[in-house]
Amino acid sequence: MELFPLFLKLEGRQCLVIGAGRVAESKIESLVRCGARVRVVAPEATEAVRTMAEVGSINWEHRAYKPGDLNGMFLVVASTSSPELHAKIFEQARRAGVLCNSVDEPERCDFYYPAVVRRGPLQIAVSTGGLFPGLAQRLRQQMELLFGPGYGAWVEEIGRARKELLASDLDISERNARLQEISSERSLAEFERSRRAAGSPETSPGQPGKVYFVGAGSGDPELLTRKAWRILSEAEVVLHDALVAPELLLVPPPSALILDVGKRCGQKSAAQAEIHAVMIEQARSRRSVVRLQGGDPLIFGRAGEEFEALRESGIEFEVVPGVTAASAAAAAAQITLTDRRRASRLIFLSAHRHGGQFDAGWQSLPAWDTTLAIYMPGRDYERIAQELCAAGLAPETPCVIVSQASTPEQRIVRADLAYLAEIGEMPAPAILLVGEVTREEVLEVSRAYSAGIWLADQTDADS
Repeated sequence: MELFPLFLKLEGRQCLVIGAGRVAESKIESLVRCGARVRVVAPEATEAVRTMAEVGSINWEHRAYKPGDLNGMFLVVASTSSPELHAKIFEQARRAGVLCNSVDEPERCDFYYPAVVRRGPLQIAVSTGGLFPGLAQRLRQQMELLFGPGYGAWVEEIGRARKELLASDLDISERNARLQEISSERSLAEFERSRRAAGSPETSPGQPGKVYFVGAGSGDPELLTRKAWRILSEAEVVLHDALVAPELLLVPPPSALILDVGKRCGQKSAAQAEIHAVMIEQARSRRSVVRLQGGDPLIFGRAGEEFEALRESGIEFEVVPGVTAASAAAAAAQITLTDRRRASRLIFLSAHRHGGQFDAGWQSLPAWDTTLAIYMPGRDYERIAQELCAAGLAPETPCVIVSQASTPEQRIVRADLAYLAEIGEMPAPAILLVGEVTREEVLEVSRAYSAGIWLADQTDADS
């Protein structure tokens, strides 16, 4: 059955809610928000419902439901623990011509509560016809990221502009062109930029802008935090690494300046000094600058050098953490990095340091009760294995290599430390996890093969 979507004006209308528990509480609040005259019938009520009754927002009657309660009502919400009572209320409401919603019973509903994104006069509602409210909530959360808080003020602004245009003597074609322009993405970007310039301390006249170091997470764009998405959606300048998901570069406004400053092995890339200069120049132009980096910007990145350059130039900055590669890789391989039965320590290492040199000197590493997360392992797994064995790790120590974690191209390779040299090149970015927490099935499998390697080859597109 297809539903007819509409937005109702409830101001001044009589609405009845039967029940006053936690679920009913949210239904009551939404009706009050819309200006409805809300009557609640329930023997008991939550503290929030009691407070609404005390301040006069609702009329709460401390008793059980009676059929006569429907008289004069525009709609009724049944939110009790009794399906039998809900069935009676639904039938009585049908006979009385009153719209009814029985919570969590789609077959006894004339209407459904949608999941709503509220941005002032802008409301975006999502419904699954009562079949899967959780999905509607998830979609609402995604749309809240796409339609930030600034949309409300913008809609009010363009609403006033539309009213003036409709009252003007412009011909229809020119009026329609103007209406299309004021509702465009470019119009939104200009509105947000003017608001920042007028009211934000860091963009006030004579003051520089601000740089945000944003962690883009590891591969999957949905791993971006809500705060990161909001900041990115308002950015005027974005300097991004090569490992950032392409979908994230569609989040900034169309007017934003997008610069690729990624560094990849064997390829020409921007010098670090150039990156510093661009950030400082753009911030001094009173722009909102996002330094978008794969994973978390504070783990094996160049954030420290960039912090120093900004501090010396008097530029304010803020860090928004992201999901680092070790966490994403462990999630992909279903590994607990600090499983208390196998490891009480977690050590992050980089196989390469400044200038791309291999970082040896791992002799001080603990040889047991520890998980090693080795970033940027490169291609020389044989040397890594030699260094780890020299540090005291046993040749049969299990390992996992995760390449391009959380992306459709993800690959997972498991092997004992002794067989790392036989693993072929893995596409970057890759991370090597070493320790007993990776054991699970690797010993049984590696003993079954003379090569000692099990290629999981998991693309995990649907995981």
